[in-house]
Amino acid sequence: MTWQGMDRRRFPRANYPCLVIIRRSSVRPEAMLTHTENIGMGGVCVILKKDLGLFTPVEVELDLMDTQPHIKCEGKIVWVVKRKDSDEKNPLFFDTGIELSKVKKDDQQRIYSIVQRLMRLQSENL
Repeated sequence: MTWQGMDRRRFPRANYPCLVIIRRSSVRPEAMLTHTENIGMGGVCVILKKDLGLFTPVEVELDLMDTQPHIKCEGKIVWVVKRKDSDEKNPLFFDTGIELSKVKKDDQQRIYSIVQRLMRLQSENL
């Protein structure tokens, strides 16, 4: 799914599939394992099996698959888009935008390096 028409982000994002664990901060610690659609300095887009609700605070753990420790930070749900219902057999999914906060400087640099490298590769392949 492409979001060029809705892309008003402050930070560029790159398609980078990494594993993400999301926990709602305000309720019992139910962890959701998912993956990213894209990632940027300010946030991630993930696919979830339930709508967590706008502005819900969450704890985020990113595995950038780069042999370094997982990035742990806070986040907030800033948008949710229900994917089209295809049929009864397929589960319902929600594209969910999470704005990241309280990300350590070293972790910010890791994300920045990945996004810049992927964007450079993408522009070279155009």
